[in-house]
Amino acid sequence: MSGVKFNIGKIVNTHGIRGEVKVVRITDFEDRFDPGNTVYLQDNKEYKPLVIATHRVHKGFDLLQFKGYGNINEVEAFKGLMLSIDEDQLTDLEEDAYYYHEIVGCKVVTSEGEELGKVKEILSPGANDVWVVQRMNAKDLLIPYIEQVVKQVDIENKIIKVQLMEGMLD
Repeated sequence: MSGVKFNIGKIVNTHGIRGEVKVVRITDFEDRFDPGNTVYLQDNKEYKPLVIATHRVHKGFDLLQFKGYGNINEVEAFKGLMLSIDEDQLTDLEEDAYYYHEIVGCKVVTSEGEELGKVKEILSPGANDVWVVQRMNAKDLLIPYIEQVVKQVDIENKIIKVQLMEGMLD
């Protein structure tokens, strides 16, 4: 088990009386919740390993039951806590796809070399992600993750080159 953890969902409630929990998924990979997989329950600064016994989707939520937890009273305290995975459980991504943690913190520069700021968060409003760039002495810049704007992503050096469209800096 490595020290770095990545959140994959938040337990928002219990479901039924047999120890199921209702999870809001914050991962694109449904297989993270496959029975037999280990996830980590984040309580304060501690991570408790839990093995998934069952998984099903119900009304837009992932319903999980953990091995050794067959009663609502045993999982009631899990409400509001995050579920995480180890860094070594991350899946290899296809080319030009990135994990959020790889993008957040990257320096953003224009094709001409002008530094715009650093990516502070990523929004997922619909068709494409939007990278929020925190600028010095200016309001945040919203960069859509599309080919016409994002020209190069260098994860190793934490630099993203962009070609701004007209009006993006206004």
